[in-house]
Amino acid sequence: MAMVVKNNMSAVNTLNTLNKNQSALSQSLQKVSSGMKINSAGDDASGYAISERMRVQIRSLDQDNQNTQNGNSMMRTAEGAVASTVEILKTLKEKVINAANDTNTDEDRRTIQKEINQMVDQIDDNALATYNGKYLVDGSRNSIGTATCTTLTNNALSTASAWGSALTTLQSRQNESLNIQSTDNVTISYVRQGRTYTTTFSVGTSTLTDIIGKTAFNGTDSLKGSDLVGGTTQGAWIGLDKAGNSVYTADNKTALSINAAGAGTTFQISAFTIGITDNTGALRKTANTSLDNFNERIRAENKSEDNALVLQTGVKSNQAIKVSMTDMRSLALGMKGTDGSVISVQTQDKANAAINSIDSALQKALDEQANIGAVQTRLRYTASNLTTQSENVQNSESTIRDADMAKEMTEYTKNNVLLQAAQSMLAQANQNSSAVLSLLR
Repeated sequence: MAMVVKNNMSAVNTLNTLNKNQSALSQSLQKVSSGMKINSAGDDASGYAISERMRVQIRSLDQDNQNTQNGNSMMRTAEGAVASTVEILKTLKEKVINAANDTNTDEDRRTIQKEINQMVDQIDDNALATYNGKYLVDGSRNSIGTATCTTLTNNALSTASAWGSALTTLQSRQNESLNIQSTDNVTISYVRQGRTYTTTFSVGTSTLTDIIGKTAFNGTDSLKGSDLVGGTTQGAWIGLDKAGNSVYTADNKTALSINAAGAGTTFQISAFTIGITDNTGALRKTANTSLDNFNERIRAENKSEDNALVLQTGVKSNQAIKVSMTDMRSLALGMKGTDGSVISVQTQDKANAAINSIDSALQKALDEQANIGAVQTRLRYTASNLTTQSENVQNSESTIRDADMAKEMTEYTKNNVLLQAAQSMLAQANQNSSAVLSLLR
């Protein structure tokens, strides 16, 4: 090979190779130090784009999981408030059962009433439970729905019963006579706005319609009776719940119902109690078992906008869980009126009616507790599912972007050796120019 000075191509070629090895070594070093084989779009444009989309999804899933955990914490707060209300209602039932016992004096009942007043106030305090400043069970988190009225339905009387039926002709669901006599007496009680209304009259020729007509404080602002008649399905229809869904009797057969005359919690009625006694004052238990069996099928609800809580649990819009919670205030439970009057136990009749009223309130509270519990269960499943999704996407992203450390260390070692070799060869190539220059001295 000729010895030249101006263009030492051996050195130039070796220098180019050195630069390539230097670049390759730099890339290998970056991969080894970062643990990723794709550090920029220049390493693998399509792989980088896919990996970044996956990283967005992973972070979104992790935030969804956090949302779910926060939502579960909120539901535990609500459940704690409702659970406390349930415990209070249990105690209240003990108190009213005690008050219904005539071993108590009027003074005893007044003392029990004081306890009841305080416990009802505590129910209102429970309803003011908050999470991050949000009220949960005070009625402000209802889902959208039209106002409904209280509907009490009797499934224990014969399907042939109608509101025009005479009391003395009434039969049970099994078509057995209730043995109500014209000389018997009827006592009717119900609770509205925290006040108990009671009426007593002789059976005589009275019909079921008279039970409604003779009830104290009845009229356009109280309650009314209706027959559910027609075919098996048509006659079993009771009404519409707050979501607008049809509600039917428990056995899908015709029945009798008592409806509040107005919609919303301010018109709701509870504890509709009918008692039949003979002319000696003894209770006709067989008749009362069937006749005093009006169960709450549709609860009064105020008309509300859609203020339900929305828990975002998905990476896309509208991938969420909507949670609505029922009003747990004493007014909505039928324990207190808008004027502040509390359900009374100061007489035996009022205490007896209060038993059924608390049963209705307890059922409503238990239903809400079950509803909250169901949401908590769903949130736990959702959290588990989100964790699994995040792990799977992370695994996929790792396959695309993470470096095989054994392979990259081998590549790094190779590039390091090549760099050192190129440096050595460059030095050797430059020796030719040095030899020529020595001849010019």
